[in-house]
Amino acid sequence: MSEQSEWPRKALSEVGELIRGRRFTKNDYVQSGLGCIHYAQVHTHFGAIARDALTFLAEDSRARMRLAHPGDLVIAATSENVDDVGKAVAWLGNDDVAVHDDCYIFRHGFDPAYVSYFFSSSLFHAQKIKYVSETKIVRISGANLGRIEIPVPPQPVQERIVEVIGAVDDQISALDAEADALEALLRGRKEQLFAHYAATATTQLIGEVLEEIKRPINVDAEAEYRQIGIRSHGRGLFTKEAVTGESLGSKKVFWVEPGDLVINIVFAWEGAVAIVPPEIKGHCGSHRFPTYRRIDGGDVEFFRLFFSTKTGTQLLANCSPGGAGRNRTLNRKRLMQSPIGMPSAHEQDRAISEFQALEATIVAARAEADRLRAVRAALLSGSLDRSIELANAEREA
Repeated sequence: MSEQSEWPRKALSEVGELIRGRRFTKNDYVQSGLGCIHYAQVHTHFGAIARDALTFLAEDSRARMRLAHPGDLVIAATSENVDDVGKAVAWLGNDDVAVHDDCYIFRHGFDPAYVSYFFSSSLFHAQKIKYVSETKIVRISGANLGRIEIPVPPQPVQERIVEVIGAVDDQISALDAEADALEALLRGRKEQLFAHYAATATTQLIGEVLEEIKRPINVDAEAEYRQIGIRSHGRGLFTKEAVTGESLGSKKVFWVEPGDLVINIVFAWEGAVAIVPPEIKGHCGSHRFPTYRRIDGGDVEFFRLFFSTKTGTQLLANCSPGGAGRNRTLNRKRLMQSPIGMPSAHEQDRAISEFQALEATIVAARAEADRLRAVRAALLSGSLDRSIELANAEREA
């Protein structure tokens, strides 16, 4: 821990000007003209810095708009949650940009990226939560934003902090881009290979290869049971808090075991399919989560991969009649009577190995990016309150 005192802090209203944006709607967008920033774009599209506008207004609207100049901060004043309200982006484009009225422009004399990084820090968040209004939409007013205090280090120190945090951001961006590219490669390769199997491999009914396994539980009212859930779009299993047998009432539950292929029959049409991993033991699922194993001794992973393709998900949807989400229940009999191209056991194992290797690389890249996000948060917090020497922060970066 550094023995240095903290940087002096000043209220945002003392060191800059907060200007509310002016109303425009998506109906006002044109192909080119005056760049504009909608508050939603701050949440969904921009990082700490933006140089190019995503959308445009007619050039003749410039006079009636509130404009952020290059170097200004654009702050989203509304959000659906407390964590995201106050998210900010430093505008570093070559021209002014129109700003939506659910945003504030902060005009200041700091390094623009330094101010943007401050708005993503725990120091900002700790102050912000005292001022937000929580209704259906979370808001923070310009007056309350102005009360938030920002550390004021010398300009060269601001620039060094920007260099340190920017270096970590570059690493995170590179890892995210790598993972995105690998996911696109994985999706494309799966579509290609399973289309090849459908055209060339032996066709079998799914029910000739998979069988449903039932392990009914005789529920003890005083015992505790841990249930599973399945995320849509092939994003795996999750576990729920333990409940008593009494709270289950008349609900029928069944044991699941590592290696089971499990389908959520209510959201199968959204690709809610997973394999129980080794670490999930002693869990159960309701009748809405049927479990399957291979009849032929093959690896059930082949089917998880198939159901994650467009063709596989469409098959699940075709076997889930109905028009609305919770009314689209999977017809398991129809699914078992559906055909699938089954290559040789050797080819199945080869494909599984290929795809699992790609998935593992993606998981590793995402995990490293998440680790660096935690490092970034710690470095930023420590740099702002001087609990971390900048020289040490630079070595970490």
